[in-house]
Amino acid sequence: MEPKPQFAPPCEQQASIASPGPSISLEELQSRVDNWIRTVGVRYFSELTNLAVLMEEVGELARLISRTYGDQSFKKTDLGRDLADEMADVLFVLVCLANQTNVDLSQAILRNLEKKTIRDADRHKSNPKLSNGG
Repeated sequence: MEPKPQFAPPCEQQASIASPGPSISLEELQSRVDNWIRTVGVRYFSELTNLAVLMEEVGELARLISRTYGDQSFKKTDLGRDLADEMADVLFVLVCLANQTNVDLSQAILRNLEKKTIRDADRHKSNPKLSNGG
C-alpha cells in the first residue's frame, strides 16, 4: 500500500495574484467572499440552495479524490481538474453559508478543536487500528 500524501503548504510562488500574500485568515476570507457576493455575485443564494451547491461541490471533490487516490480510472471529463481548486470551491460555498447564518468560522473552528481535544484526548492513542498501522 502506498503511503498517504502529507500536507505541504503552498509556496509563495503559488499564491494568487489577487491575494496580498500566501495566506489569509478565516475572518478575511469571510469578508472577501461577502464582498465578492455583493459586487460580482449580486446576492447570496438561499441557504437551502447553497446547501445543495455545497453537496454538488463535495461530490466533485469526492470524484477527483476517488480517481486520484482510489481505484477508479479517470474519464475524459475528469482530466484537467485541480484538487486544490475543487477544495476551494467547497470552502467558498461553506463560507457563503457561514456568512448567511452569522457563523464566525474563526471562533467556530477554535471551539471545535477544543471540543475534539477534550473528547478525543486518549481515544485515538488507544485505537489499535491507528497505532499498529492498521
